[in-house]
Amino acid sequence: MESSKANQATIAYRLLKQDIINGAYQPGDKLLMSHLKSHYEIGAGPMREALSQLVADRLVTAISQRGFRVAEMSEEELTDIYDARAHLEALITGLAVERGDEDWEAEVLGEAHKLSRVNEVNTPEEMLEIWDSRHKSFHQSIVNGCGSSKLLELRASLLDQAERYRQLWLKQTVFSQNALEEKRQEHAELVDALLNRDKARAAELMYHHILSPIAIIKERLPG
Repeated sequence: MESSKANQATIAYRLLKQDIINGAYQPGDKLLMSHLKSHYEIGAGPMREALSQLVADRLVTAISQRGFRVAEMSEEELTDIYDARAHLEALITGLAVERGDEDWEAEVLGEAHKLSRVNEVNTPEEMLEIWDSRHKSFHQSIVNGCGSSKLLELRASLLDQAERYRQLWLKQTVFSQNALEEKRQEHAELVDALLNRDKARAAELMYHHILSPIAIIKERLPG
């Protein structure tokens, strides 16, 4: 029984988190238990557990005696998250250059190649989904060389906090050929620095690469 409840809470967490990230619920929206139970067909107990986890993830805020709301978004939070991400990603990239082996190099090259071939897909929706997936895989392949599970855990936490903001940038970028070409050039420069084992250059490129979406996101912030 406990196992079933835990599974339901996990399902509720994943579904609600994805909907918040994708904008099905807007910042400040009330998350009414009656609606959530009906919409996701999951009981109140597991749903409360899911909401508590989303509060910990800073995607939901708990209102004393009045339930839950989707967390607000702000330029201040955006800048803070992306600044932290840029510094951490640069650090991890530098370690990957130091510690990555030939298998790491091959993984980075393979993911970079797959990302460069996304233009062969058909529909805009497919383009968005595949580019996003391959872009994440490309960056994951780079950081995999760092050799630190704790740094990767911190990175994953910051990625979760950034995802709502990142989605605003993603749609603007993937549907613009000029923006995509700019990203292709950034990725190519980054791969060259990684394979040349230029730690300082790779870290610097990654730092600026992570910060580059901020201006676009600010223009598209809700409200």
